[in-house]
Amino acid sequence: QVPVGTEIRGMNILGLVLFALVLGVALKKLGQEGEDLIRFFNSFNEATMVLVTWIMWYVPIGIMFLVGSKIVEMEDIMLLVTSLGKYIFASILGHVIHGGIILPLIYFAATRQNPYLRGHSEHPGALCFISPCSVSSSATLPSMIKCIEENNGVDKRIS
Repeated sequence: QVPVGTEIRGMNILGLVLFALVLGVALKKLGQEGEDLIRFFNSFNEATMVLVTWIMWYVPIGIMFLVGSKIVEMEDIMLLVTSLGKYIFASILGHVIHGGIILPLIYFAATRQNPYLRGHSEHPGALCFISPCSVSSSATLPSMIKCIEENNGVDKRIS
């Protein structure tokens, strides 16, 4: 059965994005009166980024205790160590293949420059392109925005 109209559950993201765009245009049209609200939203955004940064620093401690409690409850620790070792090896191998082969090939295809011989300081866009800055996650959003603004010179209003 195909859901129709009001049967669809969840948030209306398209409506939310459209509302945000229209509100931004309306605030810009208001001039000085709209600038006050724009400054408020910018301050709110900065406060949210500070909170996300705090969470990024303290979550690993909580995760460490959650994982530690599960390890203490386990009966066969060697099974855990071998399984975890296999997972870590597969993860590192995947990162090496992705970061050492796939991303440089994409960089070469896009720029026709050797990604291994050229310094990334000359190409700030390449630094963000093949670095963890470009990971799309809400946890890495502050570092991604900082990378985009500082390394690529993107205006703060756009980032």
